[in-house]
Amino acid sequence: MTTPPPRKPRPELPEGPFLVVGLARSGAAAARLLAARGETVRGVDSGHPPEAERLAGAGVEVHLDTDGLALLERTRTVVKSPGVPREAPVVELARQRGVQVIGELELAWRAIPNRFCAVTGTNGKTTTTELLGHLYRTAAEPAAVAGNVGTPLASLVGRVELGATVICECSSFQLEDSEAFAPECAVFLNLAPDHLDRHGTLEDYLAAKLRIFANQGNDDVAVYNADEPALAGEDLGGCARRVALCRGDVPDCEVALAEGTIFHAGEPLLRVDELGLLGEHNVDNAMAAAAAALAMGLSRDAVRTGLRSFAGVPHRLEQVAERGGVRFVNDSKATNVASATVGIRAFSGGVHVILGGSEKGEPFEPLLEPVRERCVACYLVGATADRLAVELAAAVEAGVAVHRCADLGQAVREAAAAARPGEVVLLSPACASFDSFRDFEQRGERFRELVGELP
Repeated sequence: MTTPPPRKPRPELPEGPFLVVGLARSGAAAARLLAARGETVRGVDSGHPPEAERLAGAGVEVHLDTDGLALLERTRTVVKSPGVPREAPVVELARQRGVQVIGELELAWRAIPNRFCAVTGTNGKTTTTELLGHLYRTAAEPAAVAGNVGTPLASLVGRVELGATVICECSSFQLEDSEAFAPECAVFLNLAPDHLDRHGTLEDYLAAKLRIFANQGNDDVAVYNADEPALAGEDLGGCARRVALCRGDVPDCEVALAEGTIFHAGEPLLRVDELGLLGEHNVDNAMAAAAAALAMGLSRDAVRTGLRSFAGVPHRLEQVAERGGVRFVNDSKATNVASATVGIRAFSGGVHVILGGSEKGEPFEPLLEPVRERCVACYLVGATADRLAVELAAAVEAGVAVHRCADLGQAVREAAAAARPGEVVLLSPACASFDSFRDFEQRGERFRELVGELP
Protein backbone atom coordinates (compact mmCIF):
# COMPACT_ATOMS: atom_id res chain seq x y z
CA MET A 1 0.00 0.00 0.00
CA THR A 2 1.29 3.47 -0.92
CA THR A 3 1.83 5.95 1.90
CA PRO A 4 -0.36 9.03 1.31
CA PRO A 5 1.29 12.46 1.04
CA PRO A 6 1.63 14.29 4.36
CA ARG A 7 -0.76 17.13 5.21
CA LYS A 8 0.74 20.52 4.53
CA PRO A 9 0.40 23.74 6.55
CA ARG A 10 -1.92 26.48 5.28
CA PRO A 11 -1.34 30.19 4.80
CA GLU A 12 -3.21 32.44 7.22
CA LEU A 13 -6.62 33.74 6.25
CA PRO A 14 -6.56 37.34 5.00
CA GLU A 15 -7.68 40.17 7.25
CA GLY A 16 -11.18 41.63 7.44
CA PRO A 17 -13.55 43.37 7.21
CA PHE A 18 -14.70 41.14 4.34
CA LEU A 19 -16.95 41.76 1.36
CA VAL A 20 -18.30 38.56 -0.22
CA VAL A 21 -19.32 39.17 -3.84
CA GLY A 22 -21.95 36.75 -5.11
CA LEU A 23 -24.28 35.12 -2.59
CA ALA A 24 -25.35 31.91 -4.30
CA ARG A 25 -24.29 28.56 -2.85
CA SER A 26 -20.50 29.03 -2.68
CA GLY A 27 -20.56 32.69 -1.70
CA ALA A 28 -23.14 32.16 1.02
CA ALA A 29 -21.04 29.35 2.48
CA ALA A 30 -17.94 31.56 2.46
CA ALA A 31 -19.85 34.35 4.21
CA ARG A 32 -21.07 31.93 6.90
CA LEU A 33 -17.55 30.59 7.39
CA LEU A 34 -16.18 34.07 8.07
CA ALA A 35 -19.08 35.20 10.24
CA ALA A 36 -18.73 32.08 12.38
CA ARG A 37 -15.12 33.09 13.05
CA GLY A 38 -16.31 36.43 14.40
CA GLU A 39 -15.28 38.45 11.36
CA THR A 40 -17.11 41.50 10.06
CA VAL A 41 -18.76 40.29 6.86
CA ARG A 42 -20.90 42.01 4.28
CA GLY A 43 -22.34 40.22 1.29
CA VAL A 44 -23.42 41.70 -2.02
CA ASP A 45 -25.27 40.31 -5.02
CA SER A 46 -26.73 41.97 -8.10
CA GLY A 47 -29.75 39.67 -7.85
CA HIS A 48 -31.78 37.79 -5.24
CA PRO A 49 -30.27 34.31 -4.77
CA PRO A 50 -32.33 32.25 -2.32
CA GLU A 51 -29.27 31.50 -0.19
CA ALA A 52 -28.87 35.21 0.60
CA GLU A 53 -32.13 35.40 2.52
CA ARG A 54 -30.80 33.30 5.40
CA LEU A 55 -27.47 35.09 5.81
CA ALA A 56 -28.70 37.99 7.93
CA GLY A 57 -29.50 35.58 10.74
CA ALA A 58 -25.95 34.23 10.52
CA GLY A 59 -24.38 37.62 11.25
CA VAL A 60 -23.82 38.77 7.65
CA GLU A 61 -24.82 42.25 6.48
CA VAL A 62 -26.59 41.57 3.16
CA HIS A 63 -26.92 43.97 0.22
CA LEU A 64 -28.94 42.86 -2.83
CA ASP A 65 -29.66 44.45 -6.23
CA THR A 66 -26.43 46.41 -6.13
CA ASP A 67 -22.94 46.21 -7.61
CA GLY A 68 -21.24 46.67 -4.22
CA LEU A 69 -18.93 49.49 -5.30
CA ALA A 70 -19.95 51.69 -2.38
CA LEU A 71 -19.09 48.93 0.08
CA LEU A 72 -15.39 48.85 -0.77
CA GLU A 73 -14.64 51.83 1.48
CA ARG A 74 -14.78 49.63 4.59
CA THR A 75 -13.30 46.46 3.08
CA ARG A 76 -9.84 44.91 3.46
CA THR A 77 -10.56 41.63 1.62
CA VAL A 78 -12.99 40.78 -1.16
CA VAL A 79 -14.07 37.14 -1.38
CA LYS A 80 -15.16 36.39 -4.95
CA SER A 81 -17.65 33.63 -5.69
CA PRO A 82 -16.78 31.42 -8.67
CA GLY A 83 -19.74 32.65 -10.71
CA VAL A 84 -18.62 36.29 -10.52
CA PRO A 85 -16.40 37.34 -13.48
CA ARG A 86 -13.00 38.80 -12.72
CA GLU A 87 -14.11 41.81 -14.78
CA ALA A 88 -17.01 42.60 -12.42
CA PRO A 89 -16.73 46.32 -11.52
CA VAL A 90 -16.43 45.74 -7.77
CA VAL A 91 -13.65 43.17 -8.28
CA GLU A 92 -11.72 45.38 -10.72
CA LEU A 93 -12.03 48.42 -8.45
CA ALA A 94 -10.89 46.40 -5.44
CA ARG A 95 -7.72 45.37 -7.27
CA GLN A 96 -7.09 48.94 -8.43
CA ARG A 97 -7.30 50.11 -4.82
CA GLY A 98 -5.00 47.38 -3.53
CA VAL A 99 -7.78 45.53 -1.71
CA GLN A 100 -6.98 41.82 -1.53
CA VAL A 101 -9.23 39.60 -3.69
CA ILE A 102 -9.46 35.92 -2.81
CA GLY A 103 -11.56 33.13 -4.29
CA GLU A 104 -13.93 30.87 -2.35
CA LEU A 105 -11.82 27.78 -3.10
CA GLU A 106 -8.66 29.41 -1.76
CA LEU A 107 -10.43 30.76 1.32
CA ALA A 108 -12.01 27.41 2.23
CA TRP A 109 -8.80 25.43 1.58
CA ARG A 110 -6.89 27.70 3.96
CA ALA A 111 -9.51 27.05 6.64
CA ILE A 112 -9.56 23.23 6.26
CA PRO A 113 -6.35 21.50 7.45
CA ASN A 114 -7.15 18.09 5.91
CA ARG A 115 -5.48 16.32 3.00
CA PHE A 116 -7.08 17.29 -0.32
CA CYS A 117 -7.61 15.38 -3.52
CA ALA A 118 -8.75 17.90 -6.15
CA VAL A 119 -10.23 17.02 -9.55
CA THR A 120 -10.56 19.22 -12.62
CA GLY A 121 -11.23 18.80 -16.34
CA THR A 122 -13.84 19.95 -18.81
CA ASN A 123 -15.85 16.75 -18.60
CA GLY A 124 -16.13 13.94 -16.09
CA LYS A 125 -14.98 15.80 -12.99
CA THR A 126 -18.25 15.36 -11.09
CA THR A 127 -18.33 11.64 -11.83
CA THR A 128 -14.65 11.22 -10.96
CA THR A 129 -15.00 13.21 -7.74
CA GLU A 130 -18.00 11.18 -6.59
CA LEU A 131 -16.28 7.96 -7.65
CA LEU A 132 -13.27 8.85 -5.53
CA GLY A 133 -15.56 9.44 -2.57
CA HIS A 134 -17.12 6.04 -3.21
CA LEU A 135 -13.67 4.39 -3.32
CA TYR A 136 -12.80 5.91 0.05
CA ARG A 137 -16.08 4.73 1.56
CA THR A 138 -15.52 1.26 0.11
CA ALA A 139 -12.10 1.21 1.79
CA ALA A 140 -13.71 2.36 5.07
CA GLU A 141 -11.51 5.46 4.99
CA PRO A 142 -12.98 8.80 6.11
CA ALA A 143 -13.61 11.30 3.32
CA ALA A 144 -15.78 14.32 2.50
CA VAL A 145 -16.83 15.25 -1.03
CA ALA A 146 -17.33 18.90 -1.99
CA GLY A 147 -17.10 21.47 -4.76
CA ASN A 148 -19.34 21.82 -7.79
CA VAL A 149 -20.95 18.50 -6.89
CA GLY A 150 -23.40 20.26 -4.59
CA THR A 151 -21.68 20.83 -1.24
CA PRO A 152 -19.73 24.12 -1.15
CA LEU A 153 -16.21 23.56 0.10
CA ALA A 154 -16.55 26.39 2.63
CA SER A 155 -19.44 24.57 4.31
CA LEU A 156 -17.06 21.79 5.42
CA VAL A 157 -15.05 24.05 7.72
CA GLY A 158 -15.22 22.66 11.26
CA ARG A 159 -17.29 19.66 10.16
CA VAL A 160 -14.63 17.23 8.90
CA GLU A 161 -12.50 15.04 11.18
CA LEU A 162 -8.80 15.72 10.79
CA GLY A 163 -8.02 12.25 9.44
CA ALA A 164 -10.50 12.54 6.57
CA THR A 165 -9.50 13.32 3.00
CA VAL A 166 -11.42 16.13 1.30
CA ILE A 167 -12.22 15.23 -2.31
CA CYS A 168 -12.99 18.42 -4.16
CA GLU A 169 -14.24 19.09 -7.68
CA CYS A 170 -12.60 22.27 -8.96
CA SER A 171 -13.90 24.38 -11.83
CA SER A 172 -11.78 26.70 -13.93
CA PHE A 173 -13.62 29.62 -12.30
CA GLN A 174 -12.46 28.47 -8.86
CA LEU A 175 -8.92 27.68 -9.94
CA GLU A 176 -8.28 30.96 -11.74
CA ASP A 177 -8.76 32.73 -8.39
CA SER A 178 -6.41 30.42 -6.48
CA GLU A 179 -3.15 31.73 -5.03
CA ALA A 180 -1.53 29.14 -2.74
CA PHE A 181 -4.00 26.27 -3.26
CA ALA A 182 -1.92 23.08 -3.22
CA PRO A 183 -3.84 19.81 -2.94
CA GLU A 184 -1.88 16.75 -1.86
CA CYS A 185 -3.35 14.98 -4.91
CA ALA A 186 -4.49 16.80 -8.07
CA VAL A 187 -6.25 15.20 -11.05
CA PHE A 188 -6.50 16.68 -14.58
CA LEU A 189 -8.92 14.71 -16.75
CA ASN A 190 -9.28 16.43 -20.13
CA LEU A 191 -9.77 19.72 -21.93
CA ALA A 192 -12.34 20.81 -24.52
CA PRO A 193 -13.67 24.26 -25.49
CA ASP A 194 -15.93 25.49 -22.68
CA HIS A 195 -16.57 28.71 -20.77
CA LEU A 196 -14.85 30.71 -23.50
CA ASP A 197 -17.36 33.47 -22.82
CA ARG A 198 -15.51 33.89 -19.49
CA HIS A 199 -11.93 32.89 -20.32
CA GLY A 200 -11.74 34.33 -23.84
CA THR A 201 -9.33 31.79 -25.33
CA LEU A 202 -8.68 28.07 -24.99
CA GLU A 203 -5.14 28.91 -23.84
CA ASP A 204 -6.46 30.99 -20.94
CA TYR A 205 -8.95 28.27 -20.08
CA LEU A 206 -6.12 25.69 -19.96
CA ALA A 207 -4.00 28.02 -17.86
CA ALA A 208 -6.82 28.30 -15.32
CA LYS A 209 -7.15 24.51 -15.15
CA LEU A 210 -3.38 24.02 -14.70
CA ARG A 211 -3.53 26.13 -11.54
CA ILE A 212 -4.49 22.84 -9.86
CA PHE A 213 -0.82 21.72 -10.10
CA ALA A 214 0.95 25.08 -9.75
CA ASN A 215 1.73 25.04 -6.02
CA GLN A 216 2.19 21.32 -5.42
CA GLY A 217 5.38 20.18 -3.73
CA ASN A 218 7.66 17.15 -4.00
CA ASP A 219 5.53 15.04 -1.65
CA ASP A 220 2.33 15.62 -3.64
CA VAL A 221 0.81 13.66 -6.54
CA ALA A 222 -0.25 15.00 -9.96
CA VAL A 223 -2.50 12.62 -11.91
CA TYR A 224 -2.98 13.52 -15.57
CA ASN A 225 -4.32 12.02 -18.79
CA ALA A 226 -1.31 11.47 -21.04
CA ASP A 227 -3.65 11.00 -24.02
CA GLU A 228 -5.03 14.55 -23.70
CA PRO A 229 -3.76 16.52 -26.77
CA ALA A 230 -3.93 19.84 -24.92
CA LEU A 231 -1.26 18.59 -22.49
CA ALA A 232 1.17 17.40 -25.17
CA GLY A 233 4.45 19.23 -24.56
CA GLU A 234 2.81 21.30 -21.82
CA ASP A 235 4.62 21.98 -18.55
CA LEU A 236 2.12 20.91 -15.90
CA GLY A 237 3.75 23.14 -13.32
CA GLY A 238 4.47 22.45 -9.67
CA CYS A 239 6.86 19.82 -8.31
CA ALA A 240 4.54 16.87 -7.64
CA ARG A 241 5.24 13.26 -8.59
CA ARG A 242 3.61 12.68 -11.99
CA VAL A 243 1.17 9.79 -12.35
CA ALA A 244 0.10 9.31 -15.98
CA LEU A 245 -2.88 7.38 -17.28
CA CYS A 246 -3.32 6.37 -20.89
CA ARG A 247 -4.78 3.89 -23.33
CA GLY A 248 -2.34 1.35 -24.68
CA ASP A 249 0.71 -0.44 -23.34
CA VAL A 250 2.90 2.60 -22.63
CA PRO A 251 5.74 2.09 -20.13
CA ASP A 252 5.51 5.61 -18.70
CA CYS A 253 1.83 5.27 -17.77
CA GLU A 254 1.21 4.05 -14.23
CA VAL A 255 -2.44 3.32 -15.04
CA ALA A 256 -3.14 2.00 -18.52
CA LEU A 257 -5.88 0.36 -20.57
CA ALA A 258 -4.91 -2.59 -22.75
CA GLU A 259 -6.88 -5.55 -24.13
CA GLY A 260 -10.04 -4.55 -22.26
CA THR A 261 -8.29 -4.43 -18.88
CA ILE A 262 -7.19 -1.56 -16.63
CA PHE A 263 -3.62 -2.08 -15.42
CA HIS A 264 -1.89 -0.43 -12.46
CA ALA A 265 1.90 -0.53 -12.24
CA GLY A 266 1.90 -3.24 -14.89
CA GLU A 267 -0.48 -5.54 -12.99
CA PRO A 268 -4.15 -6.15 -13.95
CA LEU A 269 -6.58 -4.21 -11.78
CA LEU A 270 -10.01 -4.69 -13.37
CA ARG A 271 -11.62 -5.69 -16.66
CA VAL A 272 -13.53 -2.85 -18.31
CA ASP A 273 -16.68 -4.96 -18.54
CA GLU A 274 -16.69 -5.15 -14.72
CA LEU A 275 -17.11 -1.38 -14.31
CA GLY A 276 -20.42 -0.23 -12.88
CA LEU A 277 -20.40 2.97 -14.98
CA LEU A 278 -22.13 3.40 -18.34
CA GLY A 279 -20.23 4.69 -21.39
CA GLU A 280 -16.78 4.38 -22.91
CA HIS A 281 -15.73 7.81 -21.62
CA ASN A 282 -16.21 6.61 -18.06
CA VAL A 283 -13.33 4.19 -18.51
CA ASP A 284 -11.01 7.22 -18.46
CA ASN A 285 -12.80 8.58 -15.38
CA ALA A 286 -12.43 5.23 -13.64
CA MET A 287 -8.72 5.10 -14.52
CA ALA A 288 -8.18 8.60 -13.13
CA ALA A 289 -10.03 7.84 -9.90
CA ALA A 290 -8.11 4.58 -9.50
CA ALA A 291 -4.80 6.35 -10.09
CA ALA A 292 -5.58 9.00 -7.47
CA ALA A 293 -6.97 6.54 -4.92
CA LEU A 294 -3.99 4.18 -5.20
CA ALA A 295 -1.52 7.09 -5.02
CA MET A 296 -3.30 8.27 -1.86
CA GLY A 297 -2.84 4.91 -0.18
CA LEU A 298 -6.07 2.98 -0.77
CA SER A 299 -5.66 -0.75 -1.32
CA ARG A 300 -6.02 -2.40 -4.71
CA ASP A 301 -8.81 -4.64 -3.38
CA ALA A 302 -10.84 -1.66 -2.14
CA VAL A 303 -10.35 0.22 -5.42
CA ARG A 304 -11.33 -2.82 -7.46
CA THR A 305 -14.47 -3.40 -5.37
CA GLY A 306 -15.45 0.27 -5.54
CA LEU A 307 -15.03 0.46 -9.31
CA ARG A 308 -17.37 -2.48 -9.69
CA SER A 309 -20.09 -1.09 -7.44
CA PHE A 310 -20.25 2.60 -8.45
CA ALA A 311 -23.22 3.24 -10.75
CA GLY A 312 -22.79 6.96 -11.48
CA VAL A 313 -24.15 10.35 -10.41
CA PRO A 314 -27.45 12.16 -10.92
CA HIS A 315 -27.82 14.16 -14.16
CA ARG A 316 -24.90 12.38 -15.86
CA LEU A 317 -26.15 9.55 -18.09
CA GLU A 318 -28.69 8.74 -15.38
CA GLN A 319 -31.38 6.31 -16.52
CA VAL A 320 -34.57 7.69 -15.00
CA ALA A 321 -37.14 5.33 -16.51
CA GLU A 322 -37.89 2.66 -19.06
CA ARG A 323 -41.31 2.73 -20.71
CA GLY A 324 -42.40 0.28 -23.38
CA GLY A 325 -38.80 -0.71 -24.05
CA VAL A 326 -37.68 2.93 -24.43
CA ARG A 327 -34.99 4.17 -22.04
CA PHE A 328 -35.14 7.76 -20.76
CA VAL A 329 -31.70 9.10 -19.80
CA ASN A 330 -30.96 12.34 -17.97
CA ASP A 331 -27.63 13.81 -19.07
CA SER A 332 -28.41 17.39 -18.07
CA LYS A 333 -24.85 17.80 -16.78
CA ALA A 334 -23.73 17.78 -20.44
CA THR A 335 -23.48 21.58 -20.62
CA ASN A 336 -20.97 21.70 -23.49
CA VAL A 337 -20.50 20.09 -26.89
CA ALA A 338 -17.73 17.69 -25.85
CA SER A 339 -19.81 16.34 -22.98
CA ALA A 340 -22.91 15.94 -25.16
CA THR A 341 -20.82 14.12 -27.76
CA VAL A 342 -19.73 11.66 -25.09
CA GLY A 343 -23.34 11.25 -23.96
CA ILE A 344 -24.64 10.52 -27.46
CA ARG A 345 -21.85 8.05 -28.14
CA ALA A 346 -22.58 6.16 -24.95
CA PHE A 347 -25.32 4.40 -26.98
CA SER A 348 -24.89 2.28 -30.08
CA GLY A 349 -27.80 3.96 -31.92
CA GLY A 350 -31.49 4.76 -31.82
CA VAL A 351 -30.99 8.01 -29.89
CA HIS A 352 -33.63 10.75 -29.72
CA VAL A 353 -31.51 13.58 -28.31
CA ILE A 354 -32.79 16.81 -26.76
CA LEU A 355 -30.34 19.66 -27.40
CA GLY A 356 -30.22 23.36 -26.56
CA GLY A 357 -30.19 25.91 -23.79
CA SER A 358 -28.42 29.16 -23.04
CA GLU A 359 -25.67 30.55 -25.25
CA LYS A 360 -22.00 29.94 -24.44
CA GLY A 361 -20.55 30.87 -27.83
CA GLU A 362 -19.32 27.36 -28.55
CA PRO A 363 -19.64 25.96 -32.12
CA PHE A 364 -22.04 23.02 -32.51
CA GLU A 365 -20.44 21.60 -35.66
CA PRO A 366 -18.57 18.86 -33.67
CA LEU A 367 -21.98 17.38 -32.80
CA LEU A 368 -22.63 16.51 -36.44
CA GLU A 369 -20.66 13.29 -36.56
CA PRO A 370 -22.07 11.69 -33.38
CA VAL A 371 -25.59 12.83 -34.32
CA ARG A 372 -25.29 11.21 -37.76
CA GLU A 373 -23.77 8.07 -36.25
CA ARG A 374 -26.15 7.45 -33.35
CA CYS A 375 -29.29 9.60 -33.58
CA VAL A 376 -32.73 9.03 -35.05
CA ALA A 377 -33.88 12.57 -34.25
CA CYS A 378 -32.86 15.81 -32.55
CA TYR A 379 -35.27 18.01 -30.57
CA LEU A 380 -34.03 21.59 -30.25
CA VAL A 381 -34.99 23.88 -27.37
CA GLY A 382 -33.93 27.14 -25.77
CA ALA A 383 -31.97 30.19 -26.85
CA THR A 384 -29.55 28.19 -29.00
CA ALA A 385 -32.23 26.34 -31.00
CA ASP A 386 -31.88 28.58 -34.08
CA ARG A 387 -28.12 28.20 -34.23
CA LEU A 388 -28.34 24.45 -33.60
CA ALA A 389 -30.81 24.10 -36.49
CA VAL A 390 -28.37 25.82 -38.86
CA GLU A 391 -25.23 24.01 -37.70
CA LEU A 392 -26.91 20.58 -37.67
CA ALA A 393 -28.60 21.01 -41.06
CA ALA A 394 -26.26 18.45 -42.64
CA ALA A 395 -27.65 15.80 -40.27
CA VAL A 396 -31.03 16.13 -41.96
CA GLU A 397 -29.43 15.15 -45.26
CA ALA A 398 -28.15 12.00 -43.50
CA GLY A 399 -31.72 11.08 -42.48
CA VAL A 400 -31.81 12.47 -38.95
CA ALA A 401 -35.05 14.28 -38.17
CA VAL A 402 -34.62 17.71 -36.57
CA HIS A 403 -37.55 19.21 -34.65
CA ARG A 404 -37.91 22.68 -33.13
CA CYS A 405 -39.71 22.58 -29.76
CA ALA A 406 -41.14 25.40 -27.68
CA ASP A 407 -39.72 24.02 -24.43
CA LEU A 408 -38.38 20.94 -22.69
CA GLY A 409 -41.88 19.60 -22.07
CA GLN A 410 -42.75 19.56 -25.76
CA ALA A 411 -39.41 17.96 -26.59
CA VAL A 412 -39.92 15.13 -24.10
CA ARG A 413 -43.47 14.46 -25.30
CA GLU A 414 -42.52 14.44 -28.99
CA ALA A 415 -39.45 12.27 -28.43
CA ALA A 416 -41.42 9.81 -26.30
CA ALA A 417 -44.13 9.54 -28.96
CA ALA A 418 -41.60 8.88 -31.72
CA ALA A 419 -39.25 6.48 -29.90
CA ARG A 420 -39.57 2.75 -30.51
CA PRO A 421 -38.63 -0.19 -28.24
CA GLY A 422 -34.86 -0.46 -27.91
CA GLU A 423 -34.32 3.27 -28.51
CA VAL A 424 -33.28 6.03 -26.10
CA VAL A 425 -34.69 9.46 -25.27
CA LEU A 426 -31.62 11.38 -24.12
CA LEU A 427 -31.45 14.84 -22.56
CA SER A 428 -27.86 15.85 -23.38
CA PRO A 429 -28.21 19.57 -24.13
CA ALA A 430 -24.64 20.64 -25.04
CA CYS A 431 -25.58 23.99 -23.47
CA ALA A 432 -25.98 25.64 -20.11
CA SER A 433 -29.48 25.96 -18.70
CA PHE A 434 -29.73 29.57 -17.64
CA ASP A 435 -32.26 30.63 -20.29
CA SER A 436 -34.95 28.49 -18.65
CA PHE A 437 -33.63 26.95 -15.42
CA ARG A 438 -31.62 27.89 -12.35
CA ASP A 439 -28.95 25.29 -13.18
CA PHE A 440 -28.43 21.92 -14.85
CA GLU A 441 -29.77 20.17 -11.75
CA GLN A 442 -33.14 21.90 -11.95
CA ARG A 443 -33.25 21.11 -15.68
CA GLY A 444 -32.52 17.44 -14.99
CA GLU A 445 -35.14 17.29 -12.25
CA ARG A 446 -37.70 18.80 -14.62
CA PHE A 447 -36.81 16.13 -17.20
CA ARG A 448 -37.48 13.45 -14.58
CA GLU A 449 -40.84 15.03 -13.77
CA LEU A 450 -41.83 15.24 -17.43
CA VAL A 451 -40.95 11.59 -18.01
CA GLY A 452 -43.00 10.67 -14.96
CA GLU A 453 -45.99 12.52 -16.39
CA LEU A 454 -45.97 10.64 -19.68
CA PRO A 455 -49.07 8.49 -20.30
